[in-house]
Amino acid sequence: MSVSTQLLEISGKHWGWIVWPTITTGLLVFLYGPVLRGMALQWSTDPDYSHGFLVPVFSAYILWRRRSCLLGAETKPANFGFLVMIGAICLLLLGSLGAELFISRFSLLVLLSGMILFLVGWNALRLVSFPLGFLIFMIPIPAIIYNQITFPMQLLASRLASSWLELVRVPVLRNGNILMLSSYSLEVVEACSGVRSLMTLVSLAVAYGYLAEPRLWIRCTLALLMVPSAIVTNAIRVTIVGILAHKFGPAAADGFLHLFSGWLVFLSALVMLLLFHRILRRVADLRWEAVHV
Repeated sequence: MSVSTQLLEISGKHWGWIVWPTITTGLLVFLYGPVLRGMALQWSTDPDYSHGFLVPVFSAYILWRRRSCLLGAETKPANFGFLVMIGAICLLLLGSLGAELFISRFSLLVLLSGMILFLVGWNALRLVSFPLGFLIFMIPIPAIIYNQITFPMQLLASRLASSWLELVRVPVLRNGNILMLSSYSLEVVEACSGVRSLMTLVSLAVAYGYLAEPRLWIRCTLALLMVPSAIVTNAIRVTIVGILAHKFGPAAADGFLHLFSGWLVFLSALVMLLLFHRILRRVADLRWEAVHV
């Protein structure tokens, strides 16, 4: 083989490394520009999903941490990735035609998976599976599921708050998700149901578990424990607001004190996350000691 032929082969390989990433990146921007723009707009206007801005940042941080493994991974492109990419585009079309934002947005993750398969193969997809899967937390859940979750959580939070207000001798009458005090009617709206903090806390628990805990069952348990934590802490918030309204009048239940109680309750949930992790680690250590005695 002549030197010129070898140079042509080498240049062809490098050309392939330039062409295919350029084509797939251009495809990504062209097809998903409106989808990403709409999702970012929802993050900026909907407090339930304001954490969405941080999700891709965390995924990028995990990729940067694992860059040595990724650069040293075996490159073995899989043509099956092309079929996955076609399937993602079909999902995008289906979501666009049916006005279902979740399907359109979820198809982005499918397309990214297909691109990785097509360009570098299964091994690389396995290495990036967590940061890629974590991106699901940036996608707002479908409205039909959201509505099915919020109302039961509103009722549960109002029921707990009503019981706790009675324990501290604050007269209250509950009618659904409305708490009627002597001088104030307190409605447990969607924002106080726990859904807003639930979405943020679950994604935070998954990220924290990945960084701080190697055992998978503890990671999963931490994420699951955030569900009752969100409900209980928001019920505590409603109780605090009810006590303030009863003691100091309706004005105390609004404005700065209402906002401050929200931040205080969220910080309490973070403390509970750390406490749960400590307890679970202790349980795991005790089980290990019992088995190896």
